[in-house]
Formats: sequence, structure tokens, C-alpha cells
Amino acid sequence: MSSGPGDVGQSSLRLIGNVVALDEAKYVFESMLDGWSDQQASRGLLARTIDRRRRFIEHFTEYCATYPWQWQPQDLEDYSSRGRSGAKLLSRSTIRGYQTDVRLFCEFLTDQRYGWQAECLTRFGSAPQQICHDWNTITHLLDYEGSPGRRALTFDELEQFFDAADARVESIVRTKRKGALAALRNAQMFKTIYAFGLRRSECVGLDIADLRSNPVAAQFGNFGAVYVRHGKGTRGTGPKRRTVLTVPEFDWIVDGLTHWVDQGRPRMAGDWETGILWPTERRTRVSPRYLNDRFAELRDEAGLPEELTLHSLRHTYVTNLIEWGYSEKFVQDQVGHAFASTTAIYTSVGDDYKNRVLADALKRNTENRNDN
Repeated sequence: MSSGPGDVGQSSLRLIGNVVALDEAKYVFESMLDGWSDQQASRGLLARTIDRRRRFIEHFTEYCATYPWQWQPQDLEDYSSRGRSGAKLLSRSTIRGYQTDVRLFCEFLTDQRYGWQAECLTRFGSAPQQICHDWNTITHLLDYEGSPGRRALTFDELEQFFDAADARVESIVRTKRKGALAALRNAQMFKTIYAFGLRRSECVGLDIADLRSNPVAAQFGNFGAVYVRHGKGTRGTGPKRRTVLTVPEFDWIVDGLTHWVDQGRPRMAGDWETGILWPTERRTRVSPRYLNDRFAELRDEAGLPEELTLHSLRHTYVTNLIEWGYSEKFVQDQVGHAFASTTAIYTSVGDDYKNRVLADALKRNTENRNDN
């Protein structure tokens, strides 16, 4: 039987019961982390993201030498200031990511539906508060001054962007405003664009019937491939069709698509029959311009360079596949390029990958000289 909003707090405070903890403060803190992890998992976040956030909150708590119900804004400010000084200087994007983790954790603790404020006030005489505000956090970042619209995003930038997309859904739900379904749809659209290297027009043109199984990858179920019917054709021809296979490195997209198809989409489409994968409230297709605007909003919220465009996700997909060792021909077919030279333009491998290639070349050169 499902519980109402008033029961959510009791569920997340299941630690209470008849259990007597030897270290009550530590026990309550760990239960807070467990509840926050469950909440994020319920939203479909990646396990590695949840684990990373949890480890940081544990680290931040050790740094503060106090538990969350004792945190003050000064604690965040001191941590951020120390990160920007000393021998090991943290980048602004790294600090901003840490501040985002603290903000999200505090939002969870101060949400009345979970009951943590009341419980801490009763047990410890103080309650958790939000310590991240506009006046003590990094709200915007522009580190790259070149032409990032033509480059791939780093893994840190990808995580920042998708965290911002997920956070927007959470924020709308928490404040009980309209638009939660649209925000969920948008987040899943951006993840789908990245996971399959799609153009914006290809993504908005997808129907439910375009989600296909792949006998070679049965573990992905009905999401083993995406059939693109509106691919970019050469001049004077019609749309170019192709099938984009789900690769193992992007297996996380299966859970997101399953959640949208089974739960999110039916609530937006209603009883009106439509095959559109991403319907609007009016049962029409999302427009490419709409996607561009939403991408720009999330990009700015994540503090990423303002020159980045939605097409950067497609560049990132190509770059990642090359870095992971997929052949150029496979990548070319996946993204629908007529010529390998076009795929090469899209590729901008990272420093780690280039260093690995260089190390392998130096090793081969040394071995050849030794053989001679």
C-alpha cells in the first residue's frame, strides 16, 4: 500500500523503531545518507553519481567536525576558500560541484516530507538548514574562451550538465510547481541524444516504434537500438535512415528510457493515442528550437561555457566511442556520416587518451630498438 506525503518522513526515519544506537549522532547521520541515496536512486540517477556524492558528504562532515544539523553557511565558505588556496589548488568547477552536492543534501534534509528537521530538533536541539545560497556559492563559470561549441565535453562537464537537468526536476517537484513531467522529458531527451549520438531533429522525430531490440544484446530488452527515420540526407535526397545500436558503455540509458516510456510518457500523453516518444502537453512534438533553449538554460545553471551548443553532446558521443576503442567505421555508421572525414572532424580526444597512445608508441619504439 502506498503512503501519503505525511508518511514519507516515517519511512525515511525507519532507523527510529526500538533500535538503541551506541553512537546516536553517527547512526542518525548514516540513516540520512541512506535515505538520500534511496531518493536519488528512485529518481534514476547513476549509482556512481550517488556513491560519489555520498563519499563527498562524508568527507565534508569530517572536515566540519560537526553533523549536518549543526552546519552553518560559514562551514561551506571556509571549505570553499581553503580549496582555492594552498599547495593543491582546486578548480572553480570542482568547488562548484562540491557546493552543488552540499546544496542537494541540505535540500533533502530540509524537505518537510522527510521529517529530518523535526527529528533532529527533538534529539539534538538543532535542525538541518540550507547553508548554500546565492551569496556564498559559485553560480556561473566560464573557463573556456575558445570555440567550445565545436568540442566535446569532458566527463566532469557532462556530469555537471546532467546533474543540473536532474536537479531541475527535483526542484519543481519539491516546490509543487507545474512542469515536472516536461523537465523529466527534457532531461531524458538530452541523455538520449548523448547516448546515441543523435542530432536534435533526429531525437525530436522519434516514435515509440523506433525503439528496437537487438538479438545480440538481449539484456537491453526493447532498448537495444534506436531506428532513426529522420536522419540528415545528402543534398537533393530525402531523410537518411539508420539504426543506432546501444553500446555497453551507455547501458544506463536503458533504465532512463524504461522509466520514461512506462511511467512518464503515459502521464503526459494521456488517453490520446500518439506514437510520439517525446510528446508535449498539447500532444505535439517538441521542436528543435525548444531543445536548444532548454539546453542553454541548463548549461548556464551548470556553470558551463556559454558557447557550448546542444550539438556538443553529439561531438562528445563520437569522441567517447573513439577513446573507448571502437573502430572509425563503426562510429561512422552509428552517427550516420557519409564520409569518414566528417567523423574525424567531430573527434577531439582528451589528454588522457592522447597520453595513453603516446605511452604505447614510446613503448613500441623502445622494444623495437632493443630488438635491433
